[in-house]
Amino acid sequence: MTPLSSDSSSVLLALVFAGSLMAASAGNFYSDFDITWGEGRGKILNNGKLLTLSLDKASGSGFQSKKEYLLGKIDMELKLVPGNSAGTVTAYYLSSKGSTWDEIDFEFLGNLSGQPYTVHTNVFAQGKGNREQQFHLWFDPTEEFHTYSILWNSQRIIFSVDGTPIREFKNAESLGVPFPKNQPMRIYSSLWNADDWATQGGRVKTDWSKAPFTTSYRNFNANACVWSSGASSCDSKSSWLTEELDERNKNKLKWVRENYMIYNYCTDTRRFPQGLPPECHLS
Repeated sequence: MTPLSSDSSSVLLALVFAGSLMAASAGNFYSDFDITWGEGRGKILNNGKLLTLSLDKASGSGFQSKKEYLLGKIDMELKLVPGNSAGTVTAYYLSSKGSTWDEIDFEFLGNLSGQPYTVHTNVFAQGKGNREQQFHLWFDPTEEFHTYSILWNSQRIIFSVDGTPIREFKNAESLGVPFPKNQPMRIYSSLWNADDWATQGGRVKTDWSKAPFTTSYRNFNANACVWSSGASSCDSKSSWLTEELDERNKNKLKWVRENYMIYNYCTDTRRFPQGLPPECHLS
């Protein structure tokens, strides 16, 4: 074998490194995820291109990513439970382990047929959450697949739907607020029954005659740093590591907040009578 030149060696190493990053973006459910519970109610179909979770009166189902990530941009297309989905919750989130875990949540709360889903978001840092914001959507999320994204870097977390930001949570460590940036997290999703609280505060119960309920997933992509053996595969040149909202997306975020936000913990003075959390004062 002819020895590689120093330039060739550098190119080869760069390709190997790029491959380690791209491994997170394979987009095949067989290689990227494990179905972790549900006794067959979770299924990987179409040669790994589609995953479905189902819920009936006996059980729901769920899956988790094979890899852990530390910062990244995560995209997944979901088609939510159609029809009368009251009482059901589809959770799609990032989470670490332990008593002081970090977590970034999308939860989709079902409703009576013809009424809008509630998109519930939350951020946990070092085991503390209570940072809920809720939205309705400007489309029916059960008719077609839509992309739900989490941008997670050391300065901000941005929740987006079809590329439109709906929430930004900024790093407020300077104000004494913990921020999730040091614990690697897996991606999780589950479909489960929560009719004690999910729909209209639990007043509307799950109609089991409509079961099984099904949520579908496709086109997973993780442009993210893979955490393995105590180290990250992060490329410091990745644009999302410093990404922030430009003026166009700030205007989109404002439009969503003005037209589709239905709850914001940062305006709930009855819940926080001693004063709103410090991060709520960030612009």
